[in-house]
Amino acid sequence: MATNNKSNGFEDLLPVMANKLGGEGLIKELCNGFELLMDKDKGVITLDSLRKNAALLGLQDMKEDELVSMMNEGDLDRDGALTQMEFCVLMFRLSPELMEESWFWLEEALQHELDNNNNNNFSF
Repeated sequence: MATNNKSNGFEDLLPVMANKLGGEGLIKELCNGFELLMDKDKGVITLDSLRKNAALLGLQDMKEDELVSMMNEGDLDRDGALTQMEFCVLMFRLSPELMEESWFWLEEALQHELDNNNNNNFSF
């Protein structure tokens, strides 16, 4: 099935990108991907803009039902479009390995924030 091949390839690519670019770099790249796919007038990804721009991200072989499924899976507020946040969440959800790594990044960021706050609260 074409979706599985695309998904598996994508799942393998996101963790590699994350390791190479780091968390901030990965988010920047996801934002760039969103901008390539979005309807420039509406500022969101619509099914029509996804159809028109999918080839820019190597998704030209996706069938109509696969594009519709992608939109439905990512459209959390059910308004028929993907916001930048919905798109990023969808990309993470399509990559289980990256989801596991994101918990590590979150814990690391929280620990860093706690350490900074503790250092700033003490005076000698």
